[in-house]
Amino acid sequence: MKQESRICHVPKPDHILSYFRLEKKTLFFVTVSGIAYNVGLIAGPWFEGQLAQRLYDIIMGRKTFSDMVSLALAYAAVMAFVQGMRYLKRLYVRRFANNVNRNMKHVLYFNLVHKSCAELEQESIGGMMTRAISDVDACAEGMRKFTTEIFDTGIALIAYFVMLFSYDWRLALLACVFPPFAYLIAERMKKPVHRCTAAFKESAGRLNGATLDRISGAVTYRVFGCEKERNRAYEDCLADYEHTAVKSEIWVAAMQPIYQVISMAGVLSILWFGAKNVLGTGWTEWDIAAFTTFLSCFTKLAVKSSHAAKLFNAVQQAQVSWKRIRPLMKETDGTIPALPAAPATLEVQGLSFAFPGGEEILHNITFHADPGQVIGVTGPVACGKSTLGKAFLGEFPYSGSIRYAGRELSSLPLERRNGIFAYLGHQPELMSDTIEQNVLLGSGDDAEKYLRAVCLDREVENMPDGVQTRVGSGGVRLSGGQQARLALARTLCSGYPVMVLDDPFSAVDRTTEKEIYRRLRESAPKSIILLISHRLYLFPEFDRVIWMQDGRALFSTHEELIRTVPEYAHLYQAQTGGGGQDEKK
Repeated sequence: MKQESRICHVPKPDHILSYFRLEKKTLFFVTVSGIAYNVGLIAGPWFEGQLAQRLYDIIMGRKTFSDMVSLALAYAAVMAFVQGMRYLKRLYVRRFANNVNRNMKHVLYFNLVHKSCAELEQESIGGMMTRAISDVDACAEGMRKFTTEIFDTGIALIAYFVMLFSYDWRLALLACVFPPFAYLIAERMKKPVHRCTAAFKESAGRLNGATLDRISGAVTYRVFGCEKERNRAYEDCLADYEHTAVKSEIWVAAMQPIYQVISMAGVLSILWFGAKNVLGTGWTEWDIAAFTTFLSCFTKLAVKSSHAAKLFNAVQQAQVSWKRIRPLMKETDGTIPALPAAPATLEVQGLSFAFPGGEEILHNITFHADPGQVIGVTGPVACGKSTLGKAFLGEFPYSGSIRYAGRELSSLPLERRNGIFAYLGHQPELMSDTIEQNVLLGSGDDAEKYLRAVCLDREVENMPDGVQTRVGSGGVRLSGGQQARLALARTLCSGYPVMVLDDPFSAVDRTTEKEIYRRLRESAPKSIILLISHRLYLFPEFDRVIWMQDGRALFSTHEELIRTVPEYAHLYQAQTGGGGQDEKK
């Protein structure tokens, strides 16, 4: 049985608020601990003022040192509680951010997996990697900062302002005139922040693509002496990445001191009018404790204000990433089933096919196949054999009809279509995992019986870790023949009623090919197998043969094609040295 996903289903994943709603429980603890922490912060300036006053009273002989100690201990106890609440708030905020990051990547991953070939071909690999990792990280981090600053800045600012207002409302209004200017400037920076962040993300995509190209073509570049040219191209991408990264961050990092200077400008009015209050000539009467508390409280308010301005720019950066990934954030439960359909007849009638924007490749192809039949597909080079195989995936629109069990392929939902056709192309597309998982894909079946079916079991037994041997990226630790047979074992394990195999035996010798074919028929007795190949010595054993030429197809038996199609007969005789019926015998 496949393990159930631990990721929560996200309703309306293209709305940011959906991720907040999904974390209501976590945000509740963030709220409680955040309010306790930030309201408790105002105790700091109050105690600082009282400590200053207590020190003055000790100097004047009105208080003793023990009075200072008791006040300091109370200060330490309150601050310990406040910092404990801060720890809890940060813990739950980080948990919130991690859950959001995981859920976003979950949604994005499953949408990428289920994008059609036509859609994927329009995207660069580097760009998709950047969206799937960097952009999601940026969005989650922006949401974390926003959630943090709601309390670390929003509630704290309110608490500080209320405290200032209670001491001298006139001076509080005068001193707090300046922080809003920092917010206004931060908002004005929206356009350059968006522009530079977008350029940085595009550059990151190009760098990711160049890195993948450099790794995948490393051997080719070394053999043909292209390393210097490729290194220069990579350095150009890296230099552009560094340049755009600096420009992207400069608006956030460099503006922080400016925001803080603007916010702190109110200190001048506090020093002037606050001194008058202490001397008894101001708007109200203060002692040293009140002056110290007011000044300390405003300083902390100003610092928080500058952080809020910086937060605006950080959120603006996250908005760019969200705009990039939002088209991919479509609703999915992440568990699209691909259960094998029941065996049934496959009917193809008048099938024509062309890739978008291209000329028609397949013309009016008609044939049918019943459960348990093997249909061979062959023809000259570039006659459309592989294109016929890909047409059954339903990734691109076609004309004519492909019907399975009486249902038109194009009318079936994706999950039903995925449960009918298993496809094995020229590239094995192995996962960087164990041999066992490449066969089973998470199911609880026995991998060894499928390895035996493709004559790979003995080779796997001789490997250091057996079926637990890791194949490396793309199967790099296996030979070409091993990769092809492992992919074929995975196809057999799927149990799908129609298997489209594009040249599955090209990397094995003739004896092994015959043995695999014998076991293939035994392992999938009720499946329809469309076997595309240019090697014809097994074709006499097939139930039917499709001969393709110039995008058209003739559906018949091997014996009939030998008699009626000279090209087919010539190709077969050239490979076998025999002549039709004699060779079959």
